[in-house]
Amino acid sequence: MRPASLRKLPLGKLAKLIYPSGYYNAKALKLKSFVEHLEEAHEDSLEKLFSLDIRRLRSELLNIHGIGPETADSIILYASHKPVFVIDAYTQRIISRIGLNPLRNNYSDFQAIFMNNLPPNEKVFNEYHALLVRHGKEVCKRTPLCDQCCLKELCLYYSTK
Repeated sequence: MRPASLRKLPLGKLAKLIYPSGYYNAKALKLKSFVEHLEEAHEDSLEKLFSLDIRRLRSELLNIHGIGPETADSIILYASHKPVFVIDAYTQRIISRIGLNPLRNNYSDFQAIFMNNLPPNEKVFNEYHALLVRHGKEVCKRTPLCDQCCLKELCLYYSTK
């Protein structure tokens, strides 16, 4: 899967290939946008793209059609191996239920909780994010399994139910 090959692939065929991922038509268009940008700005080199500092890389990714803050930060953390904390729905749910939610309910304020209180370490951010995702999927679900929760003693939601 080279960027040039993805660019040449008809949109419908690419959508078929990524069908199992869900939202395949929209994702196919977003993938095309990414590989077009990669060619124009970095000569199809992920190494050149990932050589940018975090702030510039994030800004550039956010300017590509279909890439929002969570996707940009996922690319930065997991593909470029740079320390930025990814905020997803699981993380927001857990942090809010515990009672640590920021004053403004937005991505950057949730992210600041982690970025300001943990060492800027890719491996730490990766592990914390993975643990939060697992906890959100298995225990702190939309309808939480509070009796099984390892955080219930700290949890504002648990103490008020």
